[in-house]
Amino acid sequence: MTDRSILAQTLSRVARPLALTRAGLVAERAARAFWPLWSVLILTLGLLMLGVQDLVRVEAVWAAGAVLAVLAVLALGGLVYGARMFRWPSREEALLRLDASLTGRPLQTLRDAQTVGAGDLGSERLWAAHQARMAERAAQARAVEPDLRVSSRDRFGLRFVALTILMVSVLFGSVWRVGSVTGMAPGAGAALAAGPSWEGWIEPPLYTGLPVLYLADLDDEIRVPQGSKATIRLYGEVGALAVEQNVTDTPAEDGAIAQVFPLDRDGQIAITGPGGEAWQVALTPDAVPQVVATGPARASLRGEFQLPFQASDDHGIEMGEAEITLDLSRVDRRYGLTIDPEPREAIRLPLPLPIAGDRTAFSQELIDDLSEHPYANMPVTIVLRATDAAGQTGVSERFETELAARRFFDPLAATLIEQRRDLLWNRDNVRRIVQVMKAVSWQPEGLFRSDTAYLRMRVLLRRMDTVSRYTRLSDAQVEDMAQALWDLALLIEDGDLDDARERMQRAQERLSEAMKNGATNEEIARLMQELRDATQDYMRQLSREAAEDGQMGEELSAEQMENAMRLGQDDLQAMMDRIQELMEQGRMAEAQQALEELQRMMENMRVTQGQGGQQQSPGQQAMEGLSETLRDQQGLSDQAFRDLQEQFNPNANRGESQQNQGRSGNQGQGQQHGQGQQPGQQGQGQQPGQQPGQQPGQQPGGSQSGGGMEGDLANRQQALRDELNRQRGNLPGMSGEAGQAAREALERAERAMRGAEDALRSDDLAEAIDQQAEAMDALRDGIRNMGEAMAEEQRQAGSQQGQAQGNAGGEQNDPLGRNAGTSGEMGSQRDMLQDRDVYRRALELEEELRRRSGEGDRPEVERDYLKRLLERF
Repeated sequence: MTDRSILAQTLSRVARPLALTRAGLVAERAARAFWPLWSVLILTLGLLMLGVQDLVRVEAVWAAGAVLAVLAVLALGGLVYGARMFRWPSREEALLRLDASLTGRPLQTLRDAQTVGAGDLGSERLWAAHQARMAERAAQARAVEPDLRVSSRDRFGLRFVALTILMVSVLFGSVWRVGSVTGMAPGAGAALAAGPSWEGWIEPPLYTGLPVLYLADLDDEIRVPQGSKATIRLYGEVGALAVEQNVTDTPAEDGAIAQVFPLDRDGQIAITGPGGEAWQVALTPDAVPQVVATGPARASLRGEFQLPFQASDDHGIEMGEAEITLDLSRVDRRYGLTIDPEPREAIRLPLPLPIAGDRTAFSQELIDDLSEHPYANMPVTIVLRATDAAGQTGVSERFETELAARRFFDPLAATLIEQRRDLLWNRDNVRRIVQVMKAVSWQPEGLFRSDTAYLRMRVLLRRMDTVSRYTRLSDAQVEDMAQALWDLALLIEDGDLDDARERMQRAQERLSEAMKNGATNEEIARLMQELRDATQDYMRQLSREAAEDGQMGEELSAEQMENAMRLGQDDLQAMMDRIQELMEQGRMAEAQQALEELQRMMENMRVTQGQGGQQQSPGQQAMEGLSETLRDQQGLSDQAFRDLQEQFNPNANRGESQQNQGRSGNQGQGQQHGQGQQPGQQGQGQQPGQQPGQQPGQQPGGSQSGGGMEGDLANRQQALRDELNRQRGNLPGMSGEAGQAAREALERAERAMRGAEDALRSDDLAEAIDQQAEAMDALRDGIRNMGEAMAEEQRQAGSQQGQAQGNAGGEQNDPLGRNAGTSGEMGSQRDMLQDRDVYRRALELEEELRRRSGEGDRPEVERDYLKRLLERF
């Protein structure tokens, strides 16, 4: 078969993809030549479908028509320009594009002729085989997709603007509105011969989100929302058609082409004349928003006022407000509250609304810190208001509650807060406040634990006494004195660790006495809450002092100390939950026993508080050494990878000489690859077995081993393997499957390091990198198995020791009596939950973790820690 016949047969087989490719070329060139034309056309169509011509005066439409005429001229110019620039693609161009999409350009090969070796039988057979192979490859051709992108020509995206307007008009407009333009043209009198006609539509309020209703498509009865607007346009001879309606009192303009009127009430709309119709209109009233408080007001642990509420509306709520006023009839009018209060504006707080989502029905919680307000912890009435887009406001019923805020447990701090309340109640109480503060500070011994607090109180007392003797306090003076009283009360209430411990002990004693004396459930619940708050304050103070004094070890970060204290708080809360559950069940003896156990735990915490960090065990030291070896191996592997890159691309890392990780991998900033390290330029760390001042790859004594870069890496790999062998020899005794797995993993790491060393000496960087990766995986397995083995040994040791150690076990137990394993795990073999369902408790803990992790006001460090805890669930 000749070359011509092969070419003809191949072209017949690719006729269909060739035709499609040519059609794609036509579409591609048409899109690039005529995109301005169709952009103007779809923009004009979109505006007409939206009814822009019906919203403006006729003169404005004529002006817009002039603009459109200019656009049409420009579009016509673009059409002419595009027609001149457009070239119809030839069959040869389509063939070249199709051939370019194939490997080796087989179609061009089939059209080539043999020029060398013609007449030689072997050469001709080879050429024929090559032609046959290219014919088979060409037969697999597929049509080439056209490139219709015109972004290089339409840099501002004008075509997308026009397309967006068209899509909006398809959703919210109508193609029938396009015909209304003819009625506004100067030559619209020609339409009179066609007879009278009309069109009309009803537009609901925008906030409802409902579509426009066209009267020609509706039946006799129409139901629309209140606030809708009707538009009717009449065409033809004036007076042939008329609009009659009783849905509004707005009079219609005589002879007006377009009549627009609101729908104020139910009624009828009728078009009288040839082809007229009538509709009965019924308005759907807009519902008034509903808002109601759904639960009791309470205060958070930080003293924030919290009030849950629900709100709903048929079309969504736009804004809301809570008005809080003092309920004077329920105030205990004694002491400083005997006189009438000064007039004060009501508290107005905006209601929180969903940022995203449906606002027709939702539940939220009003949260604000009102602890410093004069009405704090006093009876108030709350009225909630919600407003919709129509301006309607729904008002809830009056909700009576107390303005929950922070409470003070220290008697002196509580006294100062009470005097601050009396001062803000009425400034005429200032003389009485001075007398009370003088009586309180008469014999300060044993009352003030801080000289600073006593001196600040005396200074404030003299100032109030002096000012009140000669004049009435001004608003600024009242505000300053109230702030000073608040700051002083906080200083006394928060205090130091000893104050927090004493408040916690007093709360424990009061709860114990209440259980012994048969107090009521309400009183026990109140004392239990005081114990919870005091214990949490003590843990917070302990965490703060430990962070300041470094009592938890220099190697613990602030985040780790905070996390450790939070774990202790969770255990204490679990015990207090158990105590409260026993009291609610009437099992007072068991509750008393659990409370005594809690007191012993807090005593352990008091004894161990102040002890310094313990020395690391051999197991911990071994794990840290292996972790350091793993980091060194990672740095060595990174260096080998960069050297491998430079073998194929010598200039790949040039320019990184002083910024990349150097010869020590991740141990310091190094020199440019391929250069020796000069004295004084070594990184921040040294390699295992490397003497101070020794160059990488240099043996003690000054001899340089290895002839190049790979030899340097091989010597470092050998030193790292020797260090691993030394660590393997110093491993502590580890029993069990985990210990055996740790030893086997370290043996695998040693073999992989030896293989990497041999590969580096053979200049096989690729094999060395694979061996180093295997060594790192084995090191990670060894470290993990070692930690499991030590944790298992620690658990076994804890079970053998039992509970006989008591306070003498302070060196092995944490302040809560839990055993601190060498692997860093905290645990105790005692059943802290006793007969509680551990699975239910686990679910409760998970829910609490998820709630806390979703609170945006918590520190980022705490939320990250909570997320890591949730990953374990």
